Amino acid sequence: MRLITHNMLSCNIKGVTNGFPLRIEAGNVIEKEVDFNPDFIRHMFAKLEWKALVEGARSMGYAELPEDSPDAAVLESDESFLKKLHHALLELHLEEGALVCPETGRKFPVNKGIPNMLLHEDEV
Repeated sequence: MRLITHNMLSCNIKGVTNGFPLRIEAGNVIEKEVDFNPDFIRHMFAKLEWKALVEGARSMGYAELPEDSPDAAVLESDESFLKKLHHALLELHLEEGALVCPETGRKFPVNKGIPNMLLHEDEV
């Protein structure tokens, strides 16, 4: 599971009001090279929840992103930042581990890079 996916997932258990961001418990993280596309990264930047991305990246052992969200000028002028963001979003893969609901503590397993977000009958 890539961090770009993680940034869009939330806990949908009945009654949960604070299901985002899911905390990552990393078991196995791998890196898979992906072609760099700066236009795609610039386009996706506006859709990201920055704090959740930084926390997710750090929980997967990647600490190259700044704590605070950069402004738009950085996106246009700093290619090294775009490459770091590209690496975090697209090249880090959580192969084994879990996603944890911040409100209930419910763990959703991640196996072979696929998060299992299916709910139990009593959670629907």
